[in-house]
Amino acid sequence: MKDYSMFVGLDVHKDTIEIAVAEEGRDKEVRSWGKIGGDLESFEKAVRKLQSKGRTLRFVYEAGPCGYTIYRYLVSKGLDCTIVAPSMIPKKSGDRVKTDRRDAEALARLHRAGELSSVYVPRREDEAIRDLIRARKDAKNSQMVARQQLKAFLLRNGISYEGKTSWTPAHMRWLTSVTLPSSAQQIAFQEYLDAVTSASLRMERLTWEIARHVELWRMKPVVDAFQALRGVQMITAATMVAELGDISRFENPRQLMSYLGLVPSEHSSGGSTHRGSITKAGNIHARTALVEASWQYRLKPRMSKAILLRQENLPKKITEIAWKAQLRLSHRFRLLSAKGKPHQKIVTALARELAGFMWAIAREVPVS
Repeated sequence: MKDYSMFVGLDVHKDTIEIAVAEEGRDKEVRSWGKIGGDLESFEKAVRKLQSKGRTLRFVYEAGPCGYTIYRYLVSKGLDCTIVAPSMIPKKSGDRVKTDRRDAEALARLHRAGELSSVYVPRREDEAIRDLIRARKDAKNSQMVARQQLKAFLLRNGISYEGKTSWTPAHMRWLTSVTLPSSAQQIAFQEYLDAVTSASLRMERLTWEIARHVELWRMKPVVDAFQALRGVQMITAATMVAELGDISRFENPRQLMSYLGLVPSEHSSGGSTHRGSITKAGNIHARTALVEASWQYRLKPRMSKAILLRQENLPKKITEIAWKAQLRLSHRFRLLSAKGKPHQKIVTALARELAGFMWAIAREVPVS
């Protein structure tokens, strides 16, 4: 007896889940199954009812803020589940009606037709490290905002720092000596200063926790290997590994570059070809970390003491790739700069190539 499949589209929200089903066979109608509560208990009941039909269930839903709870539940029950990126779902150009029911039906129909591409789902421990790194990123943003607010307050009151660099120990000592004429202003100043101090301490705590957890992480060898590259220290390396996961899933470096949104957009028709700015598709956290690291290649190639320490126990093959990256990317920066290209565009181009070198390094590191 043939085993028929039933494709189940889920439109998942915080409070509700809209369900649609599509029987195997293109001539079969796609129909709405109903709407249930967004909690796992309601979903479990719905799954049991669907299983009673005696079909092989193949679930699909969009990646979103609700995370991977449904995916992990279904996989733990031995059921097939696919998560797709919203930006990769085919859409009709003239379709301007969007409802939860229609979205669920479209997912079921497209999944049956095999027109959906799944996204990478990280392991629980990998996701935990990623959450810790993103918490540090949020703390860094809070620190930046607090510093800007404090500087704006001082500027309004005609107070400026005469030193060369802000937020150094000398600058922080100077801030503790600032006195304002009004007690109300002094209180406001102290609150701004406390916000900066609090955000900085939070940053330090999270940085320390990341370092501690990375030591116990199965992906630590890749984090160490990435640090052979110039501009890639522990936080950047851990960010790249946590956000990208298993890099071996990319068959070639261009796939990784495309995933990071670092390839140029293109509009070609007939004999004309127009390439625009980068697509900015994919993972923004990893792309931002890469671009920040690439600024280091504006400097001449050099093996600093810090880089040598990071490379101390790494295989020769990895250090050779890292040195090749320095030579090429530093040369590229000087070459493009001489042509008058804006530095931001140059660094973005270097970030694309740096991703390729990371791909090559990751292939040299075995992980469990």
